[in-house]
Parts: sequence; structure tokens; C-alpha cells
Amino acid sequence: MSRIGKLPVVLPKGVTINISDSNVVSVKGPLGELTQAVDKDLKIEVVDNELIITRPSDSKNHKSLHGLYRALIANMVTGVSQGYKKELELVGVGYRAEAKGQQLEMSLGYSHEIIFELPKEVKIETRTERRSNPIITLTSIDKQLIGHVAAKIRSLRPPEPYKGKGIKFVGEQLRRKAGKSASV
Repeated sequence: MSRIGKLPVVLPKGVTINISDSNVVSVKGPLGELTQAVDKDLKIEVVDNELIITRPSDSKNHKSLHGLYRALIANMVTGVSQGYKKELELVGVGYRAEAKGQQLEMSLGYSHEIIFELPKEVKIETRTERRSNPIITLTSIDKQLIGHVAAKIRSLRPPEPYKGKGIKFVGEQLRRKAGKSASV
């Protein structure tokens, strides 16, 4: 059996799961509601405040789907109960970020400002303190969406290996390279 797939998903207080006939799982919690379509072959049931997913056979396809959908549903349960947060740091002289509603306006050393439109499910907050790098904080209940948005923002100016300038995740370790050395 799949190591991940066989683990039950424990439902915290305030989280309810509804499974439709067409294998669409909707998870509702204090922070919102998420839905996910699950493969027709997998059987989903709620027993004693735990969600259990079973597969019909040990074929490679069923094994991979078993672990995948268990992980997706576990992420949904965590999202509607606690939520997800990603923080990005802008490293570079003159780099700045400002949130204006659902738009993120950034100055990243290019000749123009970059305006990044965010989906409505993602909330944004920026903070700039004296003598420190600007921080962009993204919060959402959807783990896939927040990861995708954070990766898109990071791709606008990925950190370079010599000086470390660019957009990086807070706590990310960068591989640094030595620059040119003078010949003797």
C-alpha cells in the first residue's frame, strides 16, 4: 500500500467534508471552502472524524493516484482550518514592493515598474522597514495556488549567484559563486 495514501486524514473541529456521487470532495472550514475532483476508481469515506481513501487494485496507476489525492485532500483540510503563508524577500538596492488592492507594484531594477495582478483568493501584504529588505507576504487557503503565485513573483527577478540580488523566499539558502579572481 502507498505510505502516504494509507494514512487517514484527521478532520479538525469546524471542518466538514462533503463527498458527491461523482467523487467531488468539498471541504468547508472556518477560513473558506475548497473542492477537488477525485478519480472515479478511488473510494472515499469518512469514519470517526477521519477521511480514508482506498484503491481497488495494486496497479501502478492506482498506487500513484492513491497518494496524490490523499495529499491533495490533506492540504485542503489544512488550508481551510489554518491557511498557508509564503514570504518573499526583495534583495537589491532600490528594489521595492507596494500592494495596491489585488495588484503588486514592484521596482526591480528594470527601466519600468512591474505590476503583478493577483487572483482574488490570495491576500497580499508588503512591509518595508528601514535598513532591511522589503518583504512580500502572501496568504491563502489554497496551497497549490499560493505556491504558483509565489513562484511567478520570484521568476520576475530570480536571485543571481554572485551578489544574491533578486527575489527569494524568506529562509531560502542560495548557492553563491566566487567572482573573478585577479591573475598573478
